[in-house]
Amino acid sequence: MSSRSQRRSKNTYLFSYGTLIPGYAPPEVAPTVKRLRRVGRGVVRGRLYDLGDYPGAKLGRTNSVIVGQVFELPNDPEVLRRLDEYEGFDPAHPQSSLFVRRRWPVLLHDGSKAMCWIYVYNRSPGAAPSVSSGDFSKFRGQRAR
Repeated sequence: MSSRSQRRSKNTYLFSYGTLIPGYAPPEVAPTVKRLRRVGRGVVRGRLYDLGDYPGAKLGRTNSVIVGQVFELPNDPEVLRRLDEYEGFDPAHPQSSLFVRRRWPVLLHDGSKAMCWIYVYNRSPGAAPSVSSGDFSKFRGQRAR
């Protein structure tokens, strides 16, 4: 195992594909998002949906990918607590949470993999449109035009 892989396995990472990316974070979570250290771009297999004010990811074995950013989390449990609160995730009651936080392998831009926390939409997307590019930041920019 390379030292990079070992370093990544000892740290805690978050894969963000939407409003937990700096520049997209709303005021109520922006101070917490500013504490995250950007590692780089990454992708996971799954589908991304446009839920209006935010996207929702559904992970799975598909040819579609979700594009996002990987961040290293500071060694402060309050950061995850605040992110959970923002995402509507209650660890004591995951079945009723809007999003659930899961550990998932992420392929990074440099070809390495890291296990990351990711918030997965915990409802049916219903008629919500799929983001075909898998990249919410590009989709949001196109939608704003």
